[in-house]
Amino acid sequence: MAENNISLPPTDFDCDLSWQEEFYHYLHANPELSGHEAETAAAIAAKLADFDCEVTTGIGGHGITAIFHNGPGSCVLMRADFDALPVKETTGVFYASEKEMPWHDGTTPVMHACGHDLHVTALLGVCAKLDGNRDKWAGTFIALFQPSEENGLGALSMINDGLDQIIPTPDVCFGQHIIAGHAGTVMSLPGAILAACDSIEITITGKSAHGSMPHTSIDPTFAAAMIVVRLQGIVGREIPPEEFAVVSVGTLESGRSNNTIPHEARLVLNCRTYSDEIKHQLYSAIERVVRAECAASGIQEEPTFRYFGTGPVTDNSTEVFAKVRPLFDAHFGAQSATATPWSASEDFSHIPRFFGCPYLFWFVGATPAEQWDAAEASGTIAETIPVNHMGNFLPDFSPTVKAAQEAGLIAVLAYLSGP
Repeated sequence: MAENNISLPPTDFDCDLSWQEEFYHYLHANPELSGHEAETAAAIAAKLADFDCEVTTGIGGHGITAIFHNGPGSCVLMRADFDALPVKETTGVFYASEKEMPWHDGTTPVMHACGHDLHVTALLGVCAKLDGNRDKWAGTFIALFQPSEENGLGALSMINDGLDQIIPTPDVCFGQHIIAGHAGTVMSLPGAILAACDSIEITITGKSAHGSMPHTSIDPTFAAAMIVVRLQGIVGREIPPEEFAVVSVGTLESGRSNNTIPHEARLVLNCRTYSDEIKHQLYSAIERVVRAECAASGIQEEPTFRYFGTGPVTDNSTEVFAKVRPLFDAHFGAQSATATPWSASEDFSHIPRFFGCPYLFWFVGATPAEQWDAAEASGTIAETIPVNHMGNFLPDFSPTVKAAQEAGLIAVLAYLSGP
């Protein structure tokens, strides 16, 4: 808890937020997949038109920035993502998504199963409060609305599309994510709070043969199976016990016929770590194991490795945390908590890394308080509480959006000093 002499920035801004819940319901009922967020982007831009800000759309696809100029002072950026997932919604609420979109060779149900619709709604609330109370702060505020977070491409796409030519260089960046937890609780942490991740596609080329003549083949399926087994030994035997690493084999494809040894096998891995040092050690070991197993199986062609779906480690700046966390404590009291690092990943930190500025990313609990308290008391959180990417994940709107926009406003105002 903060000391009593902590000086909070003003947060009691007069502001009409009566539009917020209806806007959120619209976004939730009309989700769009990564890279296809045209209608969502249009809705955000239309709302930003209500404010006195400089709006640029279409950055890196459907990305949007809104710059609020208010005299001399620091420049602060806050980001929200707005893509959805190929998940069927099962919440049963009146604003549940019934949308389907093209997906691979067919269609898929689409849902805001990760809470990005609430991220947008909360950031627009911060915009509304800052825009309507310019006498209480000074400097430059940038609201950045990012597409394509779920596929890890959105932040880099905006950067590669000339983001630094569109916005001034921020002095500090902020981001947040709703998660399963007591609704309205704000959870922060210095250092690594989200894992780095990569997907790795591995292709093994063997020699095909009829299933009755295995001796004439070089079997890539057998090599792939041995690789799957050996990969699990890397974390258990090469990564120090006090460190964190995950290697998951999400895809193993080989062959189309029951009586044909195939020519090729394909594995797709998903890997996560909390440090770049461990990440490089892990990937070196993966490539060593794959090449060794291929050699042991007589594979004559070198296996190929394609790295994609990259998310950098979200490693909070200790100096920003030290400045903002006492303000969270003073404002939220017992509902300002220390976060547990989450092994999920985000592409948010590409933005502050690109600009060379410090940043802070935090979590906001979104589970209805009664549901969370009951599950916590009975020890059934893991069994009964919906989490992100599930079809029944749905934030308790009022306490969650209130905490998210208040946390955003407090963090921003910590750097946008009064005139």
